[in-house]
Amino acid sequence: MKIRVIIIDDHTLFREGLQRLLVRHEIDVISSISNGKEGLEEIEKNKADIILLDLRMPDISGIEVLKSIRQINKTLPVVMLTTSDDEKDLIEALRNGASGYLLKDMEPDDLVVALKDVLKGETIVAPNLVQILAKFHQGDDEEINKSDLISTLTPRENEILELLAEGQSNKLIAKNLGISDGTVKLHVKSILRKL
Repeated sequence: MKIRVIIIDDHTLFREGLQRLLVRHEIDVISSISNGKEGLEEIEKNKADIILLDLRMPDISGIEVLKSIRQINKTLPVVMLTTSDDEKDLIEALRNGASGYLLKDMEPDDLVVALKDVLKGETIVAPNLVQILAKFHQGDDEEINKSDLISTLTPRENEILELLAEGQSNKLIAKNLGISDGTVKLHVKSILRKL
């Protein structure tokens, strides 16, 4: 069964290139939309498996679109595909229910693998941004210290977050802790929701 994707990005050249890439990998691009308002209308009309969403758009920001998608559908995977490696953007996207946060300069084949991982229930973050989660875990950020979100994590979630910060995959974490991949995925989702 083909993966069905809706792309929402205001840059025409990027959208068209991304669409060609996905089609070449036998991923069905239902729609390629240039703004958030039309993107939301398209999501309500068509059943997609994944939404690829730009963060910075002129009419409505990607975060606002993400919040609106979550009001329509709590479980539809939304992957932020952006040029921003700003930690505040990453954390805000994950807090608002993004299933992934990837950078536009990533390798094309890695994007296709990441989309398949998202459909398996994994939360995907660009490898060079994983250290941000570690920074928050260690309490280096003033905002996190103020709200003391780390204290909301269970001991197992703390353990998994430390292994994520080291760059370990869900499978490797599962092997190291003697638990299933599915259990690790549930813990990761819980960590991201809490943080």
